[in-house]
Amino acid sequence: MQVSVEKTSELSRKITVTLPEEKISEQVESRLQSLSHKVKIDGFRPGKVPQAVVRKRYGQQVREEVVSDLIQSSFYDAVRDEKLNPAGMPEIKANKMDEGEGLEYEASFEIMPEFVVMPIETLEVKQFTSAVADADVDGMIDRLREQRKTFESQDRASAKGDRIVIAFEGTMDGENFTNGRVDDFPVEIGGGQMIPGFEDQLMGAKAGDHLAFDIEFPKEYPGEKLAGKSGHFEIDVARVEATVLPVIDADFARSFGIETGDVDELKSDIRSNMQREMERALKARTKGVVMDQLFDRNTIALPGSLIKDELRELVKPYRESAKKRKQTIDEEVLREQLEPMAKRRVALALILGKLIDAHSVKVDPQKVRLAVEDLAASYEDADEVVRWYYGDSSRLKDIENMVLEDQLVELVLDKAKTTQEPIDFKTLMAAASGSAPGLS
Repeated sequence: MQVSVEKTSELSRKITVTLPEEKISEQVESRLQSLSHKVKIDGFRPGKVPQAVVRKRYGQQVREEVVSDLIQSSFYDAVRDEKLNPAGMPEIKANKMDEGEGLEYEASFEIMPEFVVMPIETLEVKQFTSAVADADVDGMIDRLREQRKTFESQDRASAKGDRIVIAFEGTMDGENFTNGRVDDFPVEIGGGQMIPGFEDQLMGAKAGDHLAFDIEFPKEYPGEKLAGKSGHFEIDVARVEATVLPVIDADFARSFGIETGDVDELKSDIRSNMQREMERALKARTKGVVMDQLFDRNTIALPGSLIKDELRELVKPYRESAKKRKQTIDEEVLREQLEPMAKRRVALALILGKLIDAHSVKVDPQKVRLAVEDLAASYEDADEVVRWYYGDSSRLKDIENMVLEDQLVELVLDKAKTTQEPIDFKTLMAAASGSAPGLS
């Protein structure tokens, strides 16, 4: 076998492989000989088919199979001998493969980049700290009260925060777009349920009032026929209802599982839950900073094939979601938008892989178990969830990868220059709800 290697770009390689006809014909003859003992051809007893008949009937097919197998095996032999590390499958172009010519083909592919990770001792990482204040607990209780609110009819004009029950219909250019009249439709004034400006028109209305007004739909409104256009609404007010929040008492506490009805116990329980969420958010935020540092401080040439593969995975959920909604998406535009994320994920995967090898990091089974139990704790049958994860290695692999990332973050924090930075609970949780840690 003869092999020549051409460097076509920083990461692109083209190898030309030549194999003599003898190597092909030997394997073809061997396979035909084996085949002659197995094939059944009319007019011949099993195992007694002449070699010439077998060659005439199956020779071309067998040669194609041999050539295909030789391309695969010789390619891997070639990259091994030339100490090349392909980043993806090669693109094969056959130059010679007809009988009597031997085999010559070109394989074009990208190789994995060679790089040295910036010493983690040089990284500067902010570790965030926070605390759950009494005001944060009170704010959570207010949100819980809001979730349990009720409404009482009022004989007065509506105000912000009230719920107003209406019957309405909308038209545009004389055509109804609400499928006729909609009855008993509740709208909370200030809740942001309707298009901008709609709820403002309901302020000061009383039961029995009839309202008529025009409102322009937002340009980004999901309904194409209405987006950016003006609609006319005719509204009849059925009733005005005031918000009634539950009293923070024993009944309120019991409604959240506090059997004693002790409000202080409820607050303590809420604080504990908030602290758990805070710890998760702090861990995620610090992890994000570590990943940012690793990404920013290590410049790597990235194989386009890996970016393409990552983009395919990133686009997949958008495609599936659009399919469920029976909508179409512009995948080309979506790929352009997601490309920076794909590059970041590919780069970080390569960097983390180098760190794992350099520091001999092994996933800690005990930490994996704790991570699984933590995930399972929010389910009614936690033990069943734990068994589900451990019942399939592919499911557990995702947890192991997450734990391995966490262990690498701990390694970085142990060796890098770290500074403590406080962040208030509200800001921390607001940021946590809008982003995810890790490679993204």
